[in-house]
Amino acid sequence: MIPRLVLGTLSLAVLAALSWAVLSLPAQPPGLTAEALGKLPESGVTNPVTAVLLNYRGHDTLLEVAVLLLAITGVWSLRQGEFPAADLRERPLLMSLLRVLLPVLVLTAGYLLWIGAFAPGGAFQGGAVAGGALVLGILGGLAGRWMRRESLLRLGLALGVLVFASVCAVTKALTGGLLQYPPGQGGVWILLIEAAALASIGLTLGLLYVGGRPPAGPAEPGEKEPDGHG
Repeated sequence: MIPRLVLGTLSLAVLAALSWAVLSLPAQPPGLTAEALGKLPESGVTNPVTAVLLNYRGHDTLLEVAVLLLAITGVWSLRQGEFPAADLRERPLLMSLLRVLLPVLVLTAGYLLWIGAFAPGGAFQGGAVAGGALVLGILGGLAGRWMRRESLLRLGLALGVLVFASVCAVTKALTGGLLQYPPGQGGVWILLIEAAALASIGLTLGLLYVGGRPPAGPAEPGEKEPDGHG
């Protein structure tokens, strides 16, 4: 067992190193703010954050979307998820709330996607709202039949990466560079990427709530379960 004195000394050494690193930072660190803002009119958007994420360093954002796909793939490979035990459709107050709230959340996600070009927002913010809407739909028993379509879910989860990669290939053919958009068309390409990424992010966050590969799911009202006879 390592003596406590050694552990304490190592902790103090790490603290001293971190303190030195922080104190040695320049008061006005050099950056690329001026360059980034100077190229903003050519980026296709007027929001500098979106320009950085989907133009200046779009390759990093592609990897971030791929990491989310890898995360849900890992969760699905571990176990089968479970729907909530209770059928919440029998709670009229909850269902009345969801009938109002879910459309508002969907519209909010779309609004965040649209304003990302010129104000704070974008695919990740909209995807978080869409993921919350999906969780509410699962809790309310509104997604049972849809959640059984695993092939459709797989397509939706991979849509962000597939569209992003396709844009890389197309822009490479058009301009000779990956994610180098044709002049004057950056906004269209960015909106296409963000729309696909929003769908994938929302699905990923919502399906992570299930905790694994979606089960068969409960029957919808009026839907008969198979009786096992041919």
